[in-house]
Amino acid sequence: MTLTHDDIAAPGLRHLCDLEATLGPMMVPGDVQAGQRRMVPITGGRVTGRLRGHVLNLGADWQTILPDRAELDTRYAIETEDGAVIDVRNFGIRHGPADVLDRVAAGEVVDPALYYMRTHPRLMTGDPRYEWLNRTILLGTGARLADRVLIRFYEVT
Repeated sequence: MTLTHDDIAAPGLRHLCDLEATLGPMMVPGDVQAGQRRMVPITGGRVTGRLRGHVLNLGADWQTILPDRAELDTRYAIETEDGAVIDVRNFGIRHGPADVLDRVAAGEVVDPALYYMRTHPRLMTGDPRYEWLNRTILLGTGARLADRVLIRFYEVT
């Protein structure tokens, strides 16, 4: 048998959970070599779907703001309803038309279809009930609001 690229199945997406993370006041240490640095504390939130629990008041989003995009680098933790602690590292990009991003930055509710916000989260845990997360590739799509962020996590199948 000879394999070709056509024999390789395209990946699918399966909804894992919806995450709503509440945010504390932004801190702006200023310009760094790569752009402007912003730090946004993650103060809590909830997780619903196949994975259920709450976001711990532990972590932050270290953003680098460049002329054409925001690079997102978050680290926080989730505690499931049954007591497992899951370490979340979520990297992403947000970009779009300048006027739309100005509205997002001003705290307006903006249709997320008007800008691009995608992430590639990595979930890790030592809890055997959720160890399958350690070997699962996830993708996220999100929206930024004035005091929180909404993200839908999808398992790549």
